[in-house]
Amino acid sequence: MTATEATNKYFHRAADLLGLNDRQRHFLMTPHREIKVECSFVKDDGTLATFVGFRVQHDNSRGPMKGGIRYHPQVDQDEVVALASLMTWKTAVLDLPYGGAKGGIAVDPKTLTIGELQRLTRVFVQKIHDVIGTYEDVPAPDMGTNAQVMAWIVDEYAKFHGFQPGVVTGKPIELGGSLGRESATGRGVLFAAECLFAEEGKQVKDFSYAIQGFGNVGGWTARLLHEAGGRVVAVADMSGAVRNDKGLDIPALQRHVAETKAIKGFAGGVDFMGEEVLYQPVDVLIPAALGDVLTAKNAGRVQAKIILEGANHPTDFVADEMLSEKGVTILPDIYTNAGGVTVSYFEWVQNVQCYRWDEARVNAELKAKMTQAFADLKAAKTKHGCDWRTAAFALAVERVGKAALLRGL
Repeated sequence: MTATEATNKYFHRAADLLGLNDRQRHFLMTPHREIKVECSFVKDDGTLATFVGFRVQHDNSRGPMKGGIRYHPQVDQDEVVALASLMTWKTAVLDLPYGGAKGGIAVDPKTLTIGELQRLTRVFVQKIHDVIGTYEDVPAPDMGTNAQVMAWIVDEYAKFHGFQPGVVTGKPIELGGSLGRESATGRGVLFAAECLFAEEGKQVKDFSYAIQGFGNVGGWTARLLHEAGGRVVAVADMSGAVRNDKGLDIPALQRHVAETKAIKGFAGGVDFMGEEVLYQPVDVLIPAALGDVLTAKNAGRVQAKIILEGANHPTDFVADEMLSEKGVTILPDIYTNAGGVTVSYFEWVQNVQCYRWDEARVNAELKAKMTQAFADLKAAKTKHGCDWRTAAFALAVERVGKAALLRGL
């Protein structure tokens, strides 16, 4: 099952609850625009390289379209379409005035020099600059991209339209970025966990955790859970995994990773195979790396009773059903990892107003947004008598559908 097919299954499940007809479903599922471009540039050795880039703009019923740009070898049209639609539903769950979009280039950024990466980024912007903008489509960093890439986009875009920092979010502070943006997705996961645990009268410190991924999302999630008293017992990255049943010293692990560029070999724990992090006997599993890591083949091995989806689409449709039947609580990605797009919205607001917030305000506003969204999610779950993921899709689809109807679309 492709990523788009899985996303559409969740959509139809929600649409059934809402009683949407075929015409409404067709409109809400169909992307606004799909773009595929060939990005050619001269490499440092004088050879010509070409990579395929994509930008899919899914829906603009509720405002400008919003979504990241990822640089990864596995980027393809189907993945980008699926992620663009997920952004539509994610921004609606958080009640942000956005629609959904996504973009990417099928490239391994580690194989390019800084100069080559910059030239590739600028060529990509040259191909799509006329369909992005502050009030049209606002990209952001994603896997394989960062604040520096966003800075190049701002500069290249300015050559055509003048300096407009609101064209992207996740920028360096010096170019209009927001304080608190770097930690936002991980902090959002923390706030989502706090909301879920409060339903049982518990706190972060009452649970043990295993985290797949130790990049921006996984790293910040681990750090913030550790600071809140949570016992993070296992963490994995591309190099492998490390475990300590008493709880890993996350600050020390971060220093180790900064020095060695890998989790493997950390003195404060025992190394084991990276994939095994998904099957650890912990209370809470947090997949915070690639999508489709929990499948029909391995869902039966998951021992955690709670899954917080820090990555986009980490659980495929069949695995989702298997885990739900086992009684596993899954807090879906379109809510759990929405801290990043929420603070991106705050950055956009600051750019439009030409007024910077301090970090304390950013974090407080993020907590308020995540808390209100959880309350809305809980109300939808109660109303429809369904699981958290279906409730999130029902809440989002209803909001987008109402906006489209009011606009006469």
